[in-house]
Amino acid sequence: MKIVVVGGASTYTPELIDGFARQQDLLSLDEVVLVDPAADRLELVAGMGERMLRAAGEPYRLTHTGDLRSALEGADVVLIQIRVGGQETRAVDENFPLEFGCIGQETTGAGGLAKALRTVPVVLDIAAQVAEHAPDAWIVDFTNPVGIVTRALLDEGHRAVGLCNVAIGLQYFFARMLETEPSEVQLAHVGLNHLSWEAAVHHQGKDVLPELLASRAEEIAKRVQLPASVVEHLGLVPSYYLRFYYQHDEVLRQLQDGPSRADEVLRIERELLDLYADPSVDYKPDALTRRGGALYSESAVELVSSLLGSRDGVHAVNARNADALDFLPPDAVIEASAAVGNGTIEFVPAPALPASARGLIAHVSAYEELAVDAAVRGGRRRVTDALLAHPLIGQWPLAEQLADRLIQENRKHLAWA
Repeated sequence: MKIVVVGGASTYTPELIDGFARQQDLLSLDEVVLVDPAADRLELVAGMGERMLRAAGEPYRLTHTGDLRSALEGADVVLIQIRVGGQETRAVDENFPLEFGCIGQETTGAGGLAKALRTVPVVLDIAAQVAEHAPDAWIVDFTNPVGIVTRALLDEGHRAVGLCNVAIGLQYFFARMLETEPSEVQLAHVGLNHLSWEAAVHHQGKDVLPELLASRAEEIAKRVQLPASVVEHLGLVPSYYLRFYYQHDEVLRQLQDGPSRADEVLRIERELLDLYADPSVDYKPDALTRRGGALYSESAVELVSSLLGSRDGVHAVNARNADALDFLPPDAVIEASAAVGNGTIEFVPAPALPASARGLIAHVSAYEELAVDAAVRGGRRRVTDALLAHPLIGQWPLAEQLADRLIQENRKHLAWA
């Protein structure tokens, strides 16, 4: 099996290399190819990866290149983990909305739309090359905003699925709480990417979520950074990202007071790159867990093994809604638990969501539809439409002002601007 990692110079990459090595029994990997135009950084990350593999007994071959076309030959899976504009654009995404009294975040609100506008055209170009040179390969997108990017890929007819580590992080959290193995815990994960809830936690054939909320609500609430009263009221476990909606004003004040997550990530990345440059380091550094990609490799390996038929399983993925959520159109992209096996993806029925969650999902899904349109076709009007549809913006003068500022800040990344 051959996996191509586009964005291979990412500081996330050693997480993948480590996971692929530890879980070789699931994949039977022959080769992983790291692809990135940042030649110096790619050499650094690839060197780190080669040392890790030597320490692991060289379970597969690791190569690297700046030429995507040559890398794609014979690929079974293409994993995309790019950041157009680098961490510097992330800092802009997080900061400019704050000046307008809006949440500044890389996947939510105006910052999330800015990232989508920069990212979708680049990912679609990569996917077109995959279709030409590796037409049978699966595209697994880990690039944020995952739901929007996956929808754009599917709209263009690509064989693609989106992946996020929020669900697997909560699966491992509940496994620790229940003092069992993660494989013994199954979540009813449902919603959109970065707008999701755990509607059930199954262990030994029983939904234990009501018991956990009754006895350990404070611990659960701390994990998702929300008050215990919120999770108790909902009877569901919201993802961390729901704090931007449920506690908007408080989170906005925190963001305005700083420091930003972008600043923190830049510090962590500098630390990681120094470690990657150290020839004595041949293991995954502990600092990588602070980068934000914890369990990324586990989720990727498990999903790929199911997609290619090695082992069927249930995974939280981003894919077409079809009839999974009857309040959304079939062509919407949702993130939910799905049975995956030998190239098929079918969402598992989940408990009914309360009206408040259904309404928020429908609202943000409509925004995502408009965000894809703006990213693919461009234009100030489409950018304004998407911002106006976002529930954290939703005001005409504000949407216009944010659109103008967003375009100004991202002009060099927008072909139509």
